[in-house]
Amino acid sequence: MFARAPASSANLGPGFDTLAVALSLYVDVSLEPADSLSIASDGCGAGRYDDERHLGVRVAASVLGHTNFSMRVTSSIPVSRGLGSSAALAVAAAAAAGAKSPLEVATGVDGHAENAAASVLGGLVVAGLGDPDGVIARQLPLDDTWRFVVVVPDEELSTADARQVLPAVVPFSDAVKNLNALGLLIAGLANHREFVASSMDDYLHQPHRSSLLNFAGPLLALLRESGAAASCWSGAGPSMLGLVTNETANDVATAAKEFLHAQSLPGEVFLLDADRVGLVTR
Repeated sequence: MFARAPASSANLGPGFDTLAVALSLYVDVSLEPADSLSIASDGCGAGRYDDERHLGVRVAASVLGHTNFSMRVTSSIPVSRGLGSSAALAVAAAAAAGAKSPLEVATGVDGHAENAAASVLGGLVVAGLGDPDGVIARQLPLDDTWRFVVVVPDEELSTADARQVLPAVVPFSDAVKNLNALGLLIAGLANHREFVASSMDDYLHQPHRSSLLNFAGPLLALLRESGAAASCWSGAGPSMLGLVTNETANDVATAAKEFLHAQSLPGEVFLLDADRVGLVTR
């Protein structure tokens, strides 16, 4: 069986552990019965644990109850860069193995619902874990005008490390600011004419994580100054995202490339669309 799942960018400013958007980078997983385990990988993450330790293998084995299969993984999603690579792979592997709910399987592996939900549903999603309902995910309106410049530095930042710097308690005023921004952001993503630049401001995680990446603040500012409607961390970083339109996309992407060069910071700049299909199987 074959399955394809898109990358995703989570948090989107104030949407911490809540919002995500599917992006036009993909991981493909093909799985066939075999006498024993074999795995081959291409693209991003190729050659990492091409054995029973591979995330795709572990997910498929958890669904099937055995490892008597042949798997091929081809990915264009940079690994450990805040683009939901693990969630997308878990979704695709679960689907290729025939899981009834790839979303639930992937959420269990990744620990968070929003990235997996975006990879399954496509588009802009809100998702979370609730008692007694388990994983809850819904699509939200997303204006066709929006595109995304994603700056991907050539360095890894694990979600676990990024979470270690977060405070256990946040001021009440910061929580209110984030809730206000979140509502405005959802409205502006649905209709670009209603977008408010400050709606991507965050008070819960980005300020605390800024010390982990010296380039984050200047790069986010540059994205806005060069024409992005707003900018934010992609997931837990290190990638940064600029919200753009067709009119501003090239200027913002060019400025981002020049920033990487000026800072002697290896990396890539992607101009991406929202993936509106989500998980595909055949």
